[in-house]
Amino acid sequence: MIVSGTSHWRGTFRNGKGTISTATTNTLSGVSYTFASRFEGAPGAIPEELLAAGHAGCFNHALANISGQNDLTVQSVHTSVELTMGTDDHGPAITGIHVTTNAKIPGATPQKFQEIAEGARAWCAFSKALSVTVTMTATLSS
Repeated sequence: MIVSGTSHWRGTFRNGKGTISTATTNTLSGVSYTFASRFEGAPGAIPEELLAAGHAGCFNHALANISGQNDLTVQSVHTSVELTMGTDDHGPAITGIHVTTNAKIPGATPQKFQEIAEGARAWCAFSKALSVTVTMTATLSS
């Protein structure tokens, strides 16, 4: 399965503007973002916020999967993911990610829950993706 998203941008880093869309499901269609929305709290999308939301959803699904592998059923789980934004030698950077989760899993002991949560943290697709090699095809239009 391949899922995809798109973004279009016009202008400079600080004064330009762009849009973000999900191409596979059309969940987002042409949502605006700017330097100000990403870094100054202005209205508009924050691409990193989309990563955080996706990571939280992926984590919850992984937690349910690992629970099931341990003959446990998740009654409910709420997860938030915070990305810490900073800079590195090349500009803006994600400098940290913190997952906070609270689940109700009948029959799970605190120790078993910690094992399940750690498994979900380590093995959800988003966690794994954040350490993969990123490849690219770049074409300059004339």
